[in-house]
Amino acid sequence: MARDSQAALVALNRFGFGARGGASGDLINAASDPRGFVKAELARPFGALLEAPGLQSTPQLGQAAFAYQDQVKQAREAAAKAGAPAESPPQAPADQKLRRNLSLNTVATEIAAGQMAEAKPADSAMKPDGMQPNAAAPAAAKPAQPLNVIQKTFRAEALARLQRATLVECGFTERLVVFWSNHFCISANKGELARMWAGAFEREAIRPHVLGRFADMLKAVEQHPAMLFFLDNQQSLGPDSRAGQNRKRGLNENLAREIMELHTLGVGGGYTQEDVTSLARIITGWTFAGRQGQLGAPGSFVFNANAHQPGPQLLLGKTYEAIGLAQGEAALGDIARHLSTANFIATKFVRHFVADDPPPALVARLRDVFVRTDGDLKALATAIVDSDEAWKAPLTKMRSPYDFVIASGRLLARVPEDPGGYLGNLNLLGQPLWTPAGPNGFPDTSAAWAAPEGMKLRLDIASQMGARLGPNIDPLDLLEFAAADAASTETRKTIERAESRQQALALLLMSPELQRR
Repeated sequence: MARDSQAALVALNRFGFGARGGASGDLINAASDPRGFVKAELARPFGALLEAPGLQSTPQLGQAAFAYQDQVKQAREAAAKAGAPAESPPQAPADQKLRRNLSLNTVATEIAAGQMAEAKPADSAMKPDGMQPNAAAPAAAKPAQPLNVIQKTFRAEALARLQRATLVECGFTERLVVFWSNHFCISANKGELARMWAGAFEREAIRPHVLGRFADMLKAVEQHPAMLFFLDNQQSLGPDSRAGQNRKRGLNENLAREIMELHTLGVGGGYTQEDVTSLARIITGWTFAGRQGQLGAPGSFVFNANAHQPGPQLLLGKTYEAIGLAQGEAALGDIARHLSTANFIATKFVRHFVADDPPPALVARLRDVFVRTDGDLKALATAIVDSDEAWKAPLTKMRSPYDFVIASGRLLARVPEDPGGYLGNLNLLGQPLWTPAGPNGFPDTSAAWAAPEGMKLRLDIASQMGARLGPNIDPLDLLEFAAADAASTETRKTIERAESRQQALALLLMSPELQRR
């Protein structure tokens, strides 16, 4: 059964988030038909969609964010009138900043328990009982501060995503979601709207299309308010448009450049700076309705004809006539089908799932599948599972921090009830959820995550989980759930020789069977 167990380990680790502990039987199920086990998730057409109580649409969240900002403004004005110092609301990244100051022991322990408390901003600390606002003046009620709906929404979206990844059988579809969400990334640190919309962006623009067509995903992504806000397209005005002439402001090329460089054609994909400028003109007017709702429901995508650059535009050797919104949609459709796009996507796909140095023959086959099927992403995913290279390549890729914390929670059968511990660990390990440092997303190579400091942090987290859960868990039993016969002799002996169950669990979590995919 050694060969079947090895294939099962590849199925679960390379394409999923690893085996679940408890009575799941994931490794046994995968061993019986490894490729079929992975592809079974692709047969569920709506399996990527994510719905949970309380999760709202982008326009609803936009209106809530605008209302919250208005409440904060009113609270500040009320505080000023009352003679109290104006209080600033918790900023979007406050949760991250606070968690960086928490001890590693606390964070690691609480991820295991799934019970990290809500981080509280410094200005909400309790005052000693009996303290009055001002003894020399009549006691005045302190103006109530509005609930930070921005952070509450972010945590609710994060919890829904974490729970889904922890509970799914294999996790291939969720891995596809993570891949495409990172490919078309935004950063929650851009501002309050970005933090409010980060989860909705993934739910609305990524998940419905991970088994659909690339052109449809591209359109959904580039027209989503979160992406428009992240790359400042709401500030881009056609120089000859009515709004551009009135406001004396022109193009912002951020979105156009990233569409071509990061989302489709890739560096060296055959475009020029003139093409970037042309695409920027084509997508002027792509924006979202603001708090006043003059162009549509606040927080919804709208096309502002008054901001759109008039006239035809030449892009990649083709002229696109002046037909308003349809001009940009036609341009995106053609870029989505460009051969450079097919090659760029195929290369990234193979690098993510197979090897840091993608096998050229496999890249070529996936590129051909992409072209032949008009960018059918389900066909692309099926092709990589069917490839021999994906099953023969050694499991040498380092799991990203997100993969690591999810794989650990799955093996330990810990379904998160609160996202705090997970978010804290992701911050510590350098992959804060939905918050890459730039529009190119998080790196997807082992070298990025295998640095000594990063491995030390993983060991610290594994040690704390071992200290908390080790006494009640037999690590050798967990090794059977995780790898069975595919576990190396070295790993098995290392765990057997551990001085305690706590140490043995930490060693298991740091073993190649848990760290590599």
